[in-house]
Amino acid sequence: MSRLVVVSNRIAPPDDKKSSAGGLAVGILGALKAAGGLWFGWSGEIGNEDAPLKKVTKDNITWASFNLSEENHEQYYNQFSNAVLWPAFHYRLDLVNYQRDAWDGYQRVNALLADKLQPLIEDDDVLWIHDYHLLPFASELRKRGINNRIGFFLHIPFPTPEIFNALPPHSELLEALCDYDLLGFQTENDRVAFLESLAMQTRVFTRGSKNHTAWGKDFQTEVYPIGIEPNEIAEQAAGPLPPKLAQLKNELGSVKNIFSVERLDYSKGLPERFLAFEALLENYPEHHGSIRYTQIAPTSRGDVQAYQDIRHQLETEAGRINGKYGQLGWTPLYYLNQHFDRKLLMKVFRHSDVGLVTPLRDGMNLVAKEYVAAQDPANPGVLVLSQFAGAANELTAALLVNPYDRDDVANALHRALTMPLAERIARHSEMLEIVRTNDIDHWQRTFINDLKGVTPRSAESHLQRTVATFPKLA
Repeated sequence: MSRLVVVSNRIAPPDDKKSSAGGLAVGILGALKAAGGLWFGWSGEIGNEDAPLKKVTKDNITWASFNLSEENHEQYYNQFSNAVLWPAFHYRLDLVNYQRDAWDGYQRVNALLADKLQPLIEDDDVLWIHDYHLLPFASELRKRGINNRIGFFLHIPFPTPEIFNALPPHSELLEALCDYDLLGFQTENDRVAFLESLAMQTRVFTRGSKNHTAWGKDFQTEVYPIGIEPNEIAEQAAGPLPPKLAQLKNELGSVKNIFSVERLDYSKGLPERFLAFEALLENYPEHHGSIRYTQIAPTSRGDVQAYQDIRHQLETEAGRINGKYGQLGWTPLYYLNQHFDRKLLMKVFRHSDVGLVTPLRDGMNLVAKEYVAAQDPANPGVLVLSQFAGAANELTAALLVNPYDRDDVANALHRALTMPLAERIARHSEMLEIVRTNDIDHWQRTFINDLKGVTPRSAESHLQRTVATFPKLA
């Protein structure tokens, strides 16, 4: 049986408490447990890159991690992955800070990782590479003679050609991506955007709809919307509330709760969300004193100026809105810039009347699916969801909104707060069925099965394909 080798920027160390792992970790661990294999990635530590790999084996899985030098981490991770690719892929070209040295560092680290992984790869291994940090990783492995099946999954959106092709190294990145055998995307829009970007750089030959050849390289594309573990989330959400939360719920009485939790990131549309809540208070004064909006947004990448600016903006807006609309005994908006235990958040989801998830752009957004899974089916809350989140392609029974239109979001919030029970149950039931069907296990099994179905490359067959596609080069 083929062994599975997973490569991601960071690895999740072995831990029996599966609930402590995020969605990506849960999916990867499920795939690794089924096939046995290796999880390879950065340790999260700055140190000597020449040090031996740190290896931990538990049951049929080995975790292998490495250190990065301060310079390589800065250029590969901070300056290119997060200051070029992340903003561009989330349609924020205005925040892209491209530096040639950072691009060189990004390529250098991908080559370094290929050097470190190569000795660990066995002939029949199947490789699964994750996310935007490792776009050229398959290309580096191919240069080293690795012809195993290699799949790639992009967790974030793939931008339209007008955005992607504005990146100076766009052509190099596109050609490198064609060295993967299978490219997986969250949505059909992302898959099509990749192919359209590719077609602007070279001829793309397509057989059927998902098999392609570009630059003499054969590859497949497919859509694999990532899921969650709905049964586990339902268990976490059910049961009695912790004493402090129970006391708070009693104190609130009939006050309806609008709840939202996001990482503090400019892609999440938090300032726009605050303004939409203000529009709700302005347009629907009947809700004054009877609703409360809680926004949890823990800091991420706090050393980056753009994130510092968002935090300051949110603090200012929260104070202004509360000052304008608040009353003695009623504070309409609570903004908490701190982390909370995930199990606790699931219980909060269950007791929230409205889940507000309105990113400006998101690959999937698992918070939306977690909110659905956490609800009481007999008395569920209402999900207000951005049309620009990947989850909107599946959760069509949510109230879908344009996050740039504050009145649209305000109207949806009013509708959610006043929605009859029968409609809430019907909408929730439809979404829960989708969340249960397309869960995290279905995601990883479908991708791995498709990848194993790919014919492995060989140096000879690759040359033959190149000659057949471009005979004048022979």
